[in-house]
Formats: sequence, structure tokens, C-alpha cells
Amino acid sequence: MRGDAIYPLTVAMAAIARPTFDVALAQSVADEALACMERSGLRVVGTGNSLIMDADGAARMQDALRSLECDLLVLLQASFADSSMAVTLAEIAALRRIPVLLWAAPEARTGGRLRLNSLCGVNLAGHALMLRRIPYDYVLAPPHDPTALTKMITLARAGRALRMLNGAVIGLVGEYPAGFDTCAYEADDLKALFGVRVERIALNEVLQESAAAPQPERERFLRRVAAVAANLHELDTTAVRGTAGVYAALRRRIEAGGLSGVAVRCWPEFFTELGCAACGAMSLLNDERCPTSCEADVNGTVTSLLLQALSGEPAFIADLVSIEASDDSGVLWHCGLAPVSMADPEAEVLGAIHSNRKLPLLFEFPLKPGRVTLARLHRRPTENFSTDASNGAKKSYAYALVIGSGEMLRAEKSFSGTSGVIRFDRPAIEVFDTIMRLGLEHHVSLTYGNHCEALRHAARVAGIPVVEML
Repeated sequence: MRGDAIYPLTVAMAAIARPTFDVALAQSVADEALACMERSGLRVVGTGNSLIMDADGAARMQDALRSLECDLLVLLQASFADSSMAVTLAEIAALRRIPVLLWAAPEARTGGRLRLNSLCGVNLAGHALMLRRIPYDYVLAPPHDPTALTKMITLARAGRALRMLNGAVIGLVGEYPAGFDTCAYEADDLKALFGVRVERIALNEVLQESAAAPQPERERFLRRVAAVAANLHELDTTAVRGTAGVYAALRRRIEAGGLSGVAVRCWPEFFTELGCAACGAMSLLNDERCPTSCEADVNGTVTSLLLQALSGEPAFIADLVSIEASDDSGVLWHCGLAPVSMADPEAEVLGAIHSNRKLPLLFEFPLKPGRVTLARLHRRPTENFSTDASNGAKKSYAYALVIGSGEMLRAEKSFSGTSGVIRFDRPAIEVFDTIMRLGLEHHVSLTYGNHCEALRHAARVAGIPVVEML
């Protein structure tokens, strides 16, 4: 179910004004703004169209903001005012990772009195927020202008996604494989950026719990898989039941720990110790809206969780494994952990064996056609980064959100496992050149739909730059 279908996007609105300007006109602007917002389906909380014109009014709104569950703070400059009230409210929003939108109403050039001077008020507020490093966006439009509502809804979607990440717990099962520096993470940085916490889980415990999974739980998994993969009976039964045990163990950990996502060291131990692949279990978890990444890729799981929160649909990580200049396309692939809901409805979904390890269970299908958004939380060393820990120097990193989009094409599967042929919105050769020059991680996260603008807003609120690449 899409997040917006569960409850409407919620916006805290504060209409700021000053009594020395045209209060009646300012009130009419606030009245119309509130009416338009509510007609668009937004749930408006806070002081709404009640004008805030002094410190006491700002304090009441400030108290409300501390407890309101909202996705966006709209500071409507109903008339000119100095920046103090805007700063008072924006500081609370920043502490709670709530995006801020400054809204200025245009004014007719009548040759007479400047009745609102809303634009100048927004200018003052923007400068004050910049000095305090509080991110914000703005819009200059009358209340009935769809431009204002479109930006408001997009920002609120970004705010909701960040609110879903704030307090989320990612379960890390084991450590990333040697040589996979792309899967490294910094727990303190994730906490500071998004409020995400990483909970370490011993790999050997999950292996033991998988081997001991109760038969009824395995049978439920097998029934679900048989409903989508008609060839399940052709695969090694013992190995398939092993994957069922992996799903049961991970599902129990997710529920017991309140986990929002999982990053799993999927090889080699699941193959060597349990004689099965973890991929099929991870595919089902991705379909259940619990983003699950292989190779213990924590940042990949966080990126998928962000995409899922924006789209209300599953997300998963993939490798870019092919670029064809002749038809300007690429291939996004992984062994078999893509959610089955992403399968092309005109193609067959098969239970399969891992292409290298030759053990089941994973899924094999081409991805369905449609618009897709791609993203990656990219980690890179800062200028004072030190690889020499002997002198007590701490490795420090900076972050960027790499985003892009394209069209997934209807095509035959390119390789075994799950794969999709994509036409990026930029030439494919340029995409690969940027990946290599940037030194991007090898996993990118994918979800269906166009969510790039909301991603840009989310990055701005989180205080990290955006790299437009894919």
C-alpha cells in the first residue's frame, strides 16, 4: 500500500504578518491558501490561517511544532515581517528534520501603497535561515497557483520519507566481504544524517536460527514461492527448504528487533554452511517493504529505504553490468533478490540456482517496463581523511546523494538472475563515465516511478549535496 493512501500528507502552516501592513488583505491571502491546500488533499495543522503577528503567536506555534506529526512546515509570508518569527519556527523544524517552505505572495503594481511586501519578508527569512544553516525552499505564487501546491506536495513527500527514516533500525548480519569497500558504512554518520541506527547481528546466530527454523514456517514460505514460480519442484528440495529457513530466521529477527531494513553477508557462508542461497528469502523481504541488501551493504539498504518511503513501493539494489553504446542502453542486474512484484507480467518467473554457486533458491525474471528512479548514498573521504590509524587520526567522510532516472524497457532477460534493460535519461556512455570518475559504489537502488525531485528535497533537508548522474 502506498504511504499516501494510509493517511494524507500533513503540513503545518504558519501565516506570518505585521499589523502595520494591510491585515485584511493578508488574512484573505491566508484564508485562500488554507482552502487551496485542503482542496488538494493536504491535511493542514498548526495555526492554519490565523495570522501570527507577534512573539506570543510565534511561541504558541513553536509549542505546537514540538509535538505535531507533520511532513512539512509552510511559512506563508502573508505580509512583510522581520525574520525573527520565521527563525523561531524553522529552528524547531530543523531539529525534527521537517522541511521548510517559505511562501511569498506576489503583489499587483498599483502605483499606490505596498500593501503586503511579502516578497521582501521572504527574502529576510531566507537570509536568516542561511546564516543558521537551516535548509529551506521557497515559492513565489498566489495561493491558487498549482505551482505552489505541486512544490508543497513534493516537499511534504520528502519530509515524510525523512520522518520514516528517523528512528529506523537497519539490521546488519555479518560483515561485508573482503575487497567490497563499496559496502562499508559509518554508523555515527547515518545517525547524524538521517537518524538511522545500525544493529549488528552475528552471522553465525542467523545461520543457526535458519538451520533450526520450524517446519510450519518453512512450509508457508514454500507455498508462497510455489504460487509465483511454477518450476519449484524441479529444484533441489533440501536447498530450497534451506532458503525457506533463512527467510524464517530473518523474518523473526525483523519482527523482534523492529527492523526497517536488513543488510546481509549473503556469501559464502549461506552456501557453504547451509547449502542454499539467501537470495530468494531476501526477494520476499523486499516485496514485504523491508529493504534487504546483499553483501552487507548498509548504505545500500538505507538508500532503498529512502526510495521506498518516497514511492510507497518496493526498492532493491542492483549492479550496473552492461553498457551498449549502439542502442544507448544499460543493464541493471543482481543474482535474484529483486522483489517478484517487479517482474515483467509478460515474462515467466522461475525459481533458479545461483549462477556461480549452483544452489537455489533465487528468482529469475526480467524487470517490468516503466519509469524508474535510481539513487545511491555515496560516501567519499574528506580532505583530512587519513588511512594511517596509528597516529590516532580518524577517517572522516563526506556524503552525497547520487540520483537519476530512466525508462526500463521491455526486453528478454539479459543474464541469469534478475535483470532489466534501461535507457537512462542521459547517454549511457556518459553515465558510466560519471560512475567511474566519481568512484561510485557498485550498488544502486531502484524503485518504479519518478521521484527525483523529492529526492533532491530530501538531500537538501539532510544537508548533503546531490549528484545528478544516472
